[in-house]
Amino acid sequence: MHELPKQLPDGTPYAVQLDDDELRRRLEPLAFHVLRQAGTEPPFSGEYENTETDGVYRCRACDAELFRSEAKFHSGCGWPSFYEPTDADAVVLLVDHLLGYPRIEVRCRACGSHLGHVFQGEGYPVPTDQRWCINSVCLTLEPRTGS
Repeated sequence: MHELPKQLPDGTPYAVQLDDDELRRRLEPLAFHVLRQAGTEPPFSGEYENTETDGVYRCRACDAELFRSEAKFHSGCGWPSFYEPTDADAVVLLVDHLLGYPRIEVRCRACGSHLGHVFQGEGYPVPTDQRWCINSVCLTLEPRTGS
């Protein structure tokens, strides 16, 4: 089981310190596994993979704003895809070797929860040429209200 560190790579504690026992009680087992143990939900199974609802995507563990619907696109990869986070400071990027090769892991900057991975140069017609592949179980969607 992969335990996530309680601090940013520079040693600074995450702003939101989460109690894993409390999270276990509050979250579904898959959400806890992905967010706090760097797991992955099965492809094409997530609630937000194909949604087109306008709004803000937040961290399911701490409610920090992470992505906006304007940056979401359909990549066909099986997970929600975004071409950028709401703000570069909303996330932390780390290199992981869990599959035996380097990938860029995405974590919530507020609480350190695992969100997914970001891939570069895949040729999607998006402004950043990036695919932020994020697990649905890591997110909650706050729909935009009004006009």
